[in-house]
Amino acid sequence: MSSSDPEFSRDALRRIGWQDTLTPSLAAAGGDAVTLKLLRLTEVHRDQLRVHDGVDEHRARAAPALARQLEADGDALAVGDWLLCAGESDGALWARQRLAPLNHIARRDADGHRHPVVSNVDTALFVMGLDADYNPRRLERYLLLAHAARVAPVVVLTKADLVAPSPAMREALVADETEALRARIGPQIPVLAVDGTSPEAALALAPWLLPGQTVVLLGSSGAGKSTLTNTLAGLSLQDTGAVRTHDSRGKHTTTARTLYRLPGGACVIDTPGLRALRPDLDEATLAQGFGDIDALAPRCRFRDCGHGDEPGCAVRESVAPDRLRNFHKLQRELKRDTMTALERQRQLAEWKARGRAGAQRWKQKRAGG
Repeated sequence: MSSSDPEFSRDALRRIGWQDTLTPSLAAAGGDAVTLKLLRLTEVHRDQLRVHDGVDEHRARAAPALARQLEADGDALAVGDWLLCAGESDGALWARQRLAPLNHIARRDADGHRHPVVSNVDTALFVMGLDADYNPRRLERYLLLAHAARVAPVVVLTKADLVAPSPAMREALVADETEALRARIGPQIPVLAVDGTSPEAALALAPWLLPGQTVVLLGSSGAGKSTLTNTLAGLSLQDTGAVRTHDSRGKHTTTARTLYRLPGGACVIDTPGLRALRPDLDEATLAQGFGDIDALAPRCRFRDCGHGDEPGCAVRESVAPDRLRNFHKLQRELKRDTMTALERQRQLAEWKARGRAGAQRWKQKRAGG
């Protein structure tokens, strides 16, 4: 940044996560950026924004022109974005431009539309409880969110104390589940087990909490994200609540994505559990997330093997059935996401026709019996 940049304090902006790799995005904002203030988006509430300059937090709104541009691009503001804002004479603060983000973690809805979750993060901490929240198939979906955004993933296991009454049993459980996960998702992804209420959790995660770094906590409601946020901050920033005993799901005490500054100079974004978890996928991302399947596929007897019932399938022989089923399900979702509206209508009509035919056969069978 130079003297011709927007109003800024280099040290202050670094306290809220500024990195020099964002400088080209700032330069691309154009000459008008000189008169604007550079702030980071810390919270989004419909038409209200909270932004931070590294010293103080402010309220702002997205300028209509920016909102229209994002909507036309099929995009939206996300916590972690860097905004160029203008102050008006009445004290109102308006976000005029968004710097092109270094990355987006995004998901898709049931119609295939893309929705940014957070922007400009260095590491995604995927929090999963060792209680009834434990679900490797769901974790694989979360990992694909990181792969698609080119964000480094780290798996954080919590709540071992709730399922193992003694330290010895807890240690054995953690060792078994950690080994099983590494065998499933690959040794290149760090897997840590922490007590989210203990200061030792911050020490375990310290390599990813260096000054200027931004991490996001992702996981289902009740996994312990807000508890971990409070521990990392050394303060009670987020409300935490009880979980349901039958499924260990939380009651959504976290209702918005929020970026907080940590004492050591890093930033953490706490998030509510995602109700619809469909990664923003393409074929390359799916192959990266299931690298073991991608590596084994050339060994199959048939070049076009779908890893289903084909003979001589090297994938089916080596990959756990549950992981392979998850891969196939994600393949089907990817295919639907790339369909045109007309193709989706044809597919739906075909499914309905099959359903009617099946119901008719069942009626005939019962009548004949």
